[in-house]
Amino acid sequence: MLILQKIFKKEIGETPKKIVQLTGGSINNVYRCKLIDRDLVIKLNISHKHPKMFEKEKSGLELISKSKFLIPKPIIAGSFENYDYLILEYIKPGTVLNWQLFGKNLASLHKINNDKFGLNQDNYIGSLKQHNNFQKDWGAFYSNQRLLKLAKDARDLNLLSKIDSQKIDSLCKNLKNIVPKSKPSLIHGDLWVGNLMSNVENKPVLFDPAVYFGHPEMDWAMLSLFGSYPEEAMKNYCEFLPLENGFNDRKDIHQLYPLMVHLILFGSSYYQNVTNILNRYN
Repeated sequence: MLILQKIFKKEIGETPKKIVQLTGGSINNVYRCKLIDRDLVIKLNISHKHPKMFEKEKSGLELISKSKFLIPKPIIAGSFENYDYLILEYIKPGTVLNWQLFGKNLASLHKINNDKFGLNQDNYIGSLKQHNNFQKDWGAFYSNQRLLKLAKDARDLNLLSKIDSQKIDSLCKNLKNIVPKSKPSLIHGDLWVGNLMSNVENKPVLFDPAVYFGHPEMDWAMLSLFGSYPEEAMKNYCEFLPLENGFNDRKDIHQLYPLMVHLILFGSSYYQNVTNILNRYN
C-alpha cells in the first residue's frame, strides 16, 4: 500500500521492503512491515471513525509496561492524510504460553494501584467509547461509568427493555453487598485469549488494552468469559495477590460489562447472556 510507504518514510525514515497483512480485528487493518534491520507492525484505520484511538492504545500499552508483562513496544501514533496509525514493535509469536508466569505477571499488573477508580482519560473497548471518570468507590464507578451508561445506549438501540434497565438499576444499588472491596488496580480491561500471546521464549505478551484502574476481578472474569485458563494461572496469581473467596460464584457480575459491550457492538445474540445475569440478581 502506498499509504504505508508514505507513513514509514515520514516516521521511520525508510520504506518497508515487504508488507504482509496480519489477522486483525473488525476495527483496524494490521500489517507486518519488514525493514532493513527489523520488523515493525502498523495498525491503520480511517481517522474520523475512532478519534485518538491509537493515542489511547499507546498510552495504555505504556501503562502495562510498568508491570512484568511484555508488550509490543509502541513507537509512534499519528495521522497522515485520512488515516490514523500506530507503529509498534513486532514480537515473533511462540507456540506455548507459560500460564504460571502469566498469573505472576497479572498480579504484578494489579499491584499497580491508584487512589481512585478510573483513568485520566476516556478510551475504547473495541470500537466503543469507554468512560473513565474517577470515583472513589468501585460500586459507584462500575454503576455510573459502566453498566448504567451501556444500559442507556442499549435501550436507545432497542436492545434492552425498560424492565431490563430497571433490573440493572437494582443490581447497581446492591453491588456493595455482592462485590468485595478492592484497591483500584491497573487492569488490562479487555483481557481475553485474543489479546494475549507468547513470544518465542513462551513469555506472556499483552496487547490491545482498554486500561483503567478497576477491580482486579474484572480481568479474571473477562478471561473466563471468552475462553478458559489453566488452574495453575489463578493459583500462581493468588500466591502474590489473593482474591477474596467466592470469585467463581460472583464473576458473572463483572462479566456483565463485556457482555453488554458485545450486545451493543454485535447485536441481540448476546441478549440472553445479559438477562440471565440480571435475572440471577433480581
